[in-house]
Amino acid sequence: MVGHREEALEKLRNAKVVAVVGISPKPERPSYYTTEKLLRRGRHRVYFVNPRYAGEEIMGIKVLSSLREIPEKVDIVNVYRNPAHIEPIVQEALEIGARVVWLQPGAENMEVVEKYRDRIEFVYNACIGIEAGYL
Repeated sequence: MVGHREEALEKLRNAKVVAVVGISPKPERPSYYTTEKLLRRGRHRVYFVNPRYAGEEIMGIKVLSSLREIPEKVDIVNVYRNPAHIEPIVQEALEIGARVVWLQPGAENMEVVEKYRDRIEFVYNACIGIEAGYL
């Protein structure tokens, strides 16, 4: 399990809007239970993005099909996806002017991080659910 990282916590503290890409309606999935921890803190406006569940509600939040549908500026794009699918998400994050892409444990793609790190900040090797516990 990935532990606490001060620099990751600082990005979370400074964020107001978090988009969760790859949210699942299954409570046993990390995208569900770590996001639930973040929501319990009540410090962020949270949007869910997953084309598979677009239009449905998870934890009472309507799921959107893309980051482009979010009606306000996104601070953190929090990603729960297979590393092979990360690059289009990073490109969309850049397109909407997001500040940070947070790659959850298991979603890291260092090739994509290297390619885009001069254009957007990345957090990896840190779990947003663990960091939310420090807020």
